[in-house]
Amino acid sequence: MKKRDFIKYSGIVAGMFLTGTSHVLANQTMKNYKPAKSRKAGLKLSFVPYDLKLRHVFTIANNSRTTTPVVLTQIEYDGIKGYGEASMPPYLGESHESVLKFLTGLNLSQFTDPYLMEDILDYVDKVSPGNHAAKASVDIALHDLLGKMMGKPWFRIWGLDPALAPNTSFTIGIDTPEIIKEKVAEAAPYKVLKVKLGAGSDKEIITTIRNLTDKPLCVDANQGWKEKNYALDMANWLKDKNVMFIEQPMPKTQADDIAWLTRNSPLPVMADEAIQDANDLMAAKGIYSGVNIKLMKCGGMNAAFKMAQVAKLMGMKIMIGCMTETSCAVSAAAQLAPLAKWADLDGNLLISNDCYEGMKIVDGKITLNETPGIGIQEVVKMF
Repeated sequence: MKKRDFIKYSGIVAGMFLTGTSHVLANQTMKNYKPAKSRKAGLKLSFVPYDLKLRHVFTIANNSRTTTPVVLTQIEYDGIKGYGEASMPPYLGESHESVLKFLTGLNLSQFTDPYLMEDILDYVDKVSPGNHAAKASVDIALHDLLGKMMGKPWFRIWGLDPALAPNTSFTIGIDTPEIIKEKVAEAAPYKVLKVKLGAGSDKEIITTIRNLTDKPLCVDANQGWKEKNYALDMANWLKDKNVMFIEQPMPKTQADDIAWLTRNSPLPVMADEAIQDANDLMAAKGIYSGVNIKLMKCGGMNAAFKMAQVAKLMGMKIMIGCMTETSCAVSAAAQLAPLAKWADLDGNLLISNDCYEGMKIVDGKITLNETPGIGIQEVVKMF
């Protein structure tokens, strides 16, 4: 190996170790790494907008929708293609227009060595602030590409045990008792239900579900509870209904009230909207019991993996979640599932026009496959 290639390779391995990536990634990279030739073309980024069609009207505490805009991405290098996705639910503040503008402004062709992932993602992050979903679409595609180049899925590269992946919850949106009954019936294959609350009919929804099933529940108020005493009363009432935790019960701006609730609640209080990325995580100690990590909030798999490591060191419970997404982004998030106590990876199950196949739910459990990269296959040609 030439000296300059040895120096380059040593820097990659040291960078992976220092940023918290498992030694397994370093070992796998050592086995497969081939220095990129200077004459080889750089990374080629392609992208296309897409609208996901929901099987049911999806209602949470503050909005309803029947579609979710996404942008699908592809990074190609040396004939190998990696796939990614940006999903933009309303609260993220991103759109087809903003994501396409961000991606159009990137120059990934300047990078001729895709193994330099930290350098590439650092460049992407510094192009402009925010745009986390847009950045996630690049990050996911790059991970898929590198995993394919190394011939391993990312849970293997990270050294994670797939047997530790938890059951996923299946989401029941706010609706009438009649429709909720239909949704619960559809959710029969799943062992945990996630119930949206916060619109004024909370006890009616839970009672309707409890008349049908005794499955464990987790509830998500999406900031819908405004008063801490009401939130505590609900927490005590829900404790007797086999509820495991409460997600984002109050507006994220009411940090003092949420911290009081966390101290007094019989159930763990998980953050969602309040913790977007690692900066938010560091400020949340003592306010929440744990965090729902989502690729679209933090900017992708690299950031999510690091967030999970930091959350663990902080003693916070970890949940891996998703938006309404295709099997592309959901399967990418599933690579981190063995790190989590809980998971809510059902976004692809809520849509009728998935264009990929990937991670499967078997008897309610997240079941990872050995397909290199993020573990997906195209079922509809998008590029």
